[in-house]
Amino acid sequence: MQKNTVKGLVACVAILLILVIDQIIKIEVKTNMSLHESIRVTGWFYINFVENNGMAYGMTFIPKIALSLFRIAAVVVIGVYIYRQVKAGARTGYVLCLAMVLAGAAGNIIDCLFYGQIFSASTLYSVASFVEWGSGYAPILQGRVVDMFYFPIIDTYLPDWLPIWGGERYIFFSPVFNFADACISVGVVMLLLFFRKELSTIGSSSKDDADTAEKGNKDNTETKNKH
Repeated sequence: MQKNTVKGLVACVAILLILVIDQIIKIEVKTNMSLHESIRVTGWFYINFVENNGMAYGMTFIPKIALSLFRIAAVVVIGVYIYRQVKAGARTGYVLCLAMVLAGAAGNIIDCLFYGQIFSASTLYSVASFVEWGSGYAPILQGRVVDMFYFPIIDTYLPDWLPIWGGERYIFFSPVFNFADACISVGVVMLLLFFRKELSTIGSSSKDDADTAEKGNKDNTETKNKH
């Protein structure tokens, strides 16, 4: 079996594994916990069920449908890029990091696409359940992303003598996130730390492709003029 084929299979297996783990966790949380219910694992780690309409870690500054369509387009672009990198013989680690980013984005897309169609709404007083397709809590592309991991590593109150914020509660790392978000973050950090050389070629490769296409068009024009 060729090395490139093995890399492609490794990427596919990694993507599938991440998607399965992500969805198992989300479905377990959504069908067993009410909204905002929290389970204390340690003093700095909680399973805290929340849902969000926005981006990773609960950020919200893009309309829901636009965000869902953007995610789908991004996954397609990353998928095509991974395919080309595998064919070009890119390093396995680079391909795996890209696969983590793709799988994480795809995991949250699944929530947006299908959860509003197949689940009843989660509330403060009730646990969601599977429902007949299309009779869920939201239209397609507008489902809410399930988050659950909460790591308040530092949870304290600021000293009273501090100007403006004195006496207020301070939590270090307050976002609630899911497994898909974690995969995206880890993948991006790994890319920036270990694969900057490969990342630096993305822009130059696009420029080279454009220059090649422009040169080809120019040559074709000159050939037609000669005839």
